[in-house]
This record gives sequence, C-alpha cells and structure tokens, in this order.
Amino acid sequence: MNTTNEKLPDARLPTTVWLAGLVVRTLFIGILIIITARVSSPQLEHISSLYETPSDLVRVALGFLVCAWLAANLFILPKDPGGYRTWAQLGPILLPLSLLGAYAVW
Repeated sequence: MNTTNEKLPDARLPTTVWLAGLVVRTLFIGILIIITARVSSPQLEHISSLYETPSDLVRVALGFLVCAWLAANLFILPKDPGGYRTWAQLGPILLPLSLLGAYAVW
C-alpha cells in the first residue's frame, strides 16, 4: 500500500536535479583534492627535501593517498536519486564553505 509520503522506487529524477547534484559533488571533491594537495606539500617546496625530513615524507605520502582516493571517488557516482538530491540541496552550503577553506589554507 502506497501512501502519499512514500517515494516510488522507479521515480525518475529531473535532469536539472541530476546535473546540479553531479556538478556540486564534482566541484566539492575537486576542492577537497586541491586543499589536500596544498596541505600535504613539503614545507621546503622541494621534492628532494623529502628525504631530509621524515615528517615531510610521511605527509606527502599520506596526502598522495588521500588525493588518489578522492580522485577515485569522482568516478563512483551515487546509485540512488536521493544522493543527487542531497548533493543538490547541500551545494549552496558546502561550496562556499569549501572555497573559504581553500582560501584560508592557501
């Protein structure tokens, strides 16, 4: 028995909501990659200096792994329409905050 509050499992998602969710998700993950790459860069700004300080080597290695994981998640799309709706609804909040975080880190 279907009530008015339940969603139909085969309900179609509007193209604008799908596109908005996809764009917001892609931009957010891209900004996270940029922030992670900036934070995990070596302090002396030389790749050859990684061997001089072990903490820089660990930071760069972890940053590389996190960036690779985030980049892989760019290609794993949400499987249900609710995921796209959630990204579209959170976009106006998440994108300015992530841009502010990127600006503060830079």
